[in-house]
Amino acid sequence: MDFFSILTMIGGLALFLYGMHVLGDGLSKVSGGRLEHILEKLTSNKWKAVLLGAGVTAVIQSSSATTVMVVGFVNSGIMKLSQAIGIIMGANIGTTVTSWILSLSGIESNNFFVQLLKPSSFSPILALVGVGILLFSKKEKKKNIALILIGFAVLMFGMDTMSNAVKPLADVPEFTNILLMFSNPILGLFAGMILTAVIQSSSASVGILQALCATGAVSYQTAIPIIMGQNIGTCITALLSSIGTSKNARRAAIVHLYFNIIGTIAFMLLFYGLNAVIHFAFMDYAAEAYGIAVVHSIFNIFATCLLLPFANGLEKLAYLTIKEDASENISIRHVDEDIKTLDSRFINNPGLAMEQCRKVTANMADTAKESYMRAVELLNGYQPEVAEAVVQMEKDIDRYEDVIGTYLLKLGSKQLSERDSQTSMLFLQCIGDFERISDHAVSIVNSFEEMQEKEQNFSNKAQEEIGIFTKAVAEMLDSTIEVFDNEDAALAWEVELLSGVINELSAEVRKRHIKRLRKGKCTIELGFLLSDIVTSCERIAAHCSHIVVSVMQIREESMEMHGYTEEFSEDETEKWKELQHVFRGKYALP
Repeated sequence: MDFFSILTMIGGLALFLYGMHVLGDGLSKVSGGRLEHILEKLTSNKWKAVLLGAGVTAVIQSSSATTVMVVGFVNSGIMKLSQAIGIIMGANIGTTVTSWILSLSGIESNNFFVQLLKPSSFSPILALVGVGILLFSKKEKKKNIALILIGFAVLMFGMDTMSNAVKPLADVPEFTNILLMFSNPILGLFAGMILTAVIQSSSASVGILQALCATGAVSYQTAIPIIMGQNIGTCITALLSSIGTSKNARRAAIVHLYFNIIGTIAFMLLFYGLNAVIHFAFMDYAAEAYGIAVVHSIFNIFATCLLLPFANGLEKLAYLTIKEDASENISIRHVDEDIKTLDSRFINNPGLAMEQCRKVTANMADTAKESYMRAVELLNGYQPEVAEAVVQMEKDIDRYEDVIGTYLLKLGSKQLSERDSQTSMLFLQCIGDFERISDHAVSIVNSFEEMQEKEQNFSNKAQEEIGIFTKAVAEMLDSTIEVFDNEDAALAWEVELLSGVINELSAEVRKRHIKRLRKGKCTIELGFLLSDIVTSCERIAAHCSHIVVSVMQIREESMEMHGYTEEFSEDETEKWKELQHVFRGKYALP
């Protein structure tokens, strides 16, 4: 084997690994986070969890990616450790699908239709179709499908290149001697473990082993312990991802390691024990690609069937390794639980990460609304504990804004779909508005606190007018959050109409206050406080309007919402005028 053959082998390996990366990335984008969402929800039954783990891994072509996601779910509190165990076991089964696909390259026949089943025969067609879609299609979903086709073609081309490049190694005595060393089960196990730990993909390392089978020098005696080691080596990815996480997340990664170690020990003891008695004849045969796939599948199915009934024991073992302490029993604030769901492991799955951002932002919006509702309660009488709660909520919302904003910026460094990119911009805009709403709620509290300190109160008339005004703003805020959650276009227009009514109300409240001031029924000092409260409510309404416009811009892909009324039919225009009349009547000052 000369220098150029080695270069060809290295180039084939590079294409193989790159093709696997592109294929997995394309599959993940096409799934759009839906598979991950299924993982999150449907894990109540351990057998169901195994099937889900196997199915998701078969689709995204990476047990490491599935396990890292599970570590993230456990770390964020979305999933319990007991639920994660079944998925981890299923992921080991799902990853064997890749080896079966790669084994198709070993098909040999002169029959035309059988030859068509070889990936080397149909992958060029897939590559051509994929490139054509990339060049001529503007739709992102089609481009993601093109990535899958091209990734598969590059993967198979790399596999064939590697196989052809290493065939001459069969005639190199040194290479054969090295392989004979690995026929020792312990050495073979460590070789497979180290290779997989370095490239962090059992699918890729199994593919490399399948390519080496083309030399005819790899026997099953050598291949089997290497496959065992590959299953242990793949745990390194989850272990690395668990660094700096919660104890439960680290336990999930440890369960993955224990599952593979215990499964490997049990399988090797049983297999080599039987071999000592029966002497399996195939052990000295040259391993083939499909044989590697068979061994890989049998091991993972055996390990799952053996250990799934003892899933609780694996969980206890993880707790013994990473011991529980008193701090784990202390309840944490709701905002802390929310923030934990924005796990950095989800960044590589933008669809799932964006869904988590949506949930946390929705909770931030609810907190902002609650801060306003509690603030205006003080109109009926100052309560220190309510004022303190509003201030605390404002601090929580500041944390929401900081964490969500940072997470979205990290997410923006990934290749997002057009929809996700727009949604990310929307969230960045809206979290600023929600944060400002809570600031204005604190301003309202400060006004009432000043009245309490100065032992002043609004007149009954002024109090009644402010009460009506704040109720209108409360309805606008409530509807705004519903628009944000559901992208309800009809409700968005109601918010815009209510915004106009609130502007009219604020002007009327100020006008009536001036009249009372002239008659000596109110003081200038109280007038300043009333003006401060009205101004804070006006600004909250303005932020609501901005949120609604931002949401509808994304929904309608339009740059202006206020000009949209020109497109209404005559009946629709009458309907909106009638609704505006209803709002005016509902919030008319006495």
